[in-house]
Amino acid sequence: MANRDEPVNGKQSKLSLKKNGNLVLTDAGREIWTTNTKSSSPLQLQILDSGNLVVTQLDKKSYLWQSFNFPTDTILPNQPFTKDTVLISSKSSTNYSSGFYKLYFDNDNVLRLVYTGDEVTSVYWPSPWLVPWAAGRTTYNNSRIASLDTEGQFKSTDDFKFTTCDYGISTLQRKLTLDVDGNIRVYSLTKRRWIVSWQAISFTCTIHGICGPNSLCTYNSEMGRSCSCMQGYKAKNQSDLSFGCESTFDFNKHLDYYDFLKLPSVEFYGFDSLYIQNTTLKECQKSCLDDPSCKAIQYNYDSAFKFFVCYTKRLLFNGIYKDGLSYDQKLVNESRLECTSSIIELQRTYAKNGGNGSIKFMLWFSIIIGIIEATCFILFDYITKQPSGATTQSYLAIVTGFRRFTYDEIMKATHKFKDEVGRGGGGVVYKGLLPDNRVVAIKVLHEATQGEAEFLAEMSTIGRINHKNLIETYGYCAEGKHRILVFEYMENGSLAEKLGTDELDWTKMLEIATV
Repeated sequence: MANRDEPVNGKQSKLSLKKNGNLVLTDAGREIWTTNTKSSSPLQLQILDSGNLVVTQLDKKSYLWQSFNFPTDTILPNQPFTKDTVLISSKSSTNYSSGFYKLYFDNDNVLRLVYTGDEVTSVYWPSPWLVPWAAGRTTYNNSRIASLDTEGQFKSTDDFKFTTCDYGISTLQRKLTLDVDGNIRVYSLTKRRWIVSWQAISFTCTIHGICGPNSLCTYNSEMGRSCSCMQGYKAKNQSDLSFGCESTFDFNKHLDYYDFLKLPSVEFYGFDSLYIQNTTLKECQKSCLDDPSCKAIQYNYDSAFKFFVCYTKRLLFNGIYKDGLSYDQKLVNESRLECTSSIIELQRTYAKNGGNGSIKFMLWFSIIIGIIEATCFILFDYITKQPSGATTQSYLAIVTGFRRFTYDEIMKATHKFKDEVGRGGGGVVYKGLLPDNRVVAIKVLHEATQGEAEFLAEMSTIGRINHKNLIETYGYCAEGKHRILVFEYMENGSLAEKLGTDELDWTKMLEIATV
């Protein structure tokens, strides 16, 4: 993210590849970022399968510019991490501007993590109290290069190396990221989710600056990391833990007002003003009281030299509570600092385009005209068709006595044509139930070629036929292409079905034929 400290709003932003070979990002007419490249060759901008965004010189078949040389907080497999490469974390999960943590090759050729705050800067990985060889590193190299391969192995020229927990699966997508909390993690894409497959620091409270000044950090697997202010201190900003805590008392008062508060198992790393060997607690306390810049002392037993040592602290950074999951509430404030998202306000004027006014007017004018035309068409259709339908309905009611059903009524009566009871050349018969609880047979005729007038004429003819051995016709449906008849339902089936069985003898059949 090349423009991370000058974000764009996305409405009047444009990324352009110029003919002179320069890739430029503009926002509200202002140039935000550029590659500062030049070329007279034919150019192509593309993103490769490796994730590398490149400007290619087509005739030379070489890269004029590539994003792999300018990472932000992440490197991808086979992307080289060199002496000129620096990863910088984001400030928060929603604020992508430059944060407080950096990963880089130091002057002694060792890969390091450093915290760079407004007041202090300190290296915290590898452990700063260890010489390089004790931390498994070597300074005897001059290439200063590292990379992560596709199978999940990382190698650096300072002898630092590791493999991910899913090492060997080369088909996984991976990325190595310096996260907002100052920890390096490798993520693997599994089932469309990024899963941590390796991290540099397990005990995250050892990351410097994580809770800000004058605060203590503790960690457990259930609740994660939390930050608390010590007694006599309050949170500077309840919405952002990186601001730390500030004192509620006056350091400029007379020494008689001061006393020491014991914090067992607490350590503040660095920023020592004095180091005294083989001394007593009272002598250590006096050394601090005599120093106007002293804020606290660290007094502990050195098992290697068999005596007590004293450190006077001028700043209280990197506070860690080592033993246990909770503090003595008499010593530490109960409130926890919670981190929320940050907001960046863009100080730019986004001018409105005057040419859009006429376009918007024409658009709205066309929409209104279209609505008026559609309304007139529907109204005309309703006026012209309604009397004809009403006349036809009245005519059939008088001539035949049949009821005209709508297609929706037929659908409800048959439960969407669920129960099929017969099929013939003319159509399909379904069993149905009318609202008055009459069981009916509903015959859906095959797609008719005749018009509605012809169909209604035939219905009129059927209506004039009346015989006790013929089933009664209740009504019909003539809607669109649908031609449907509604009959009396025969519980025992049709006569045609009975004639082909042994249920009727010759006497009974003769009786039926002659009646």
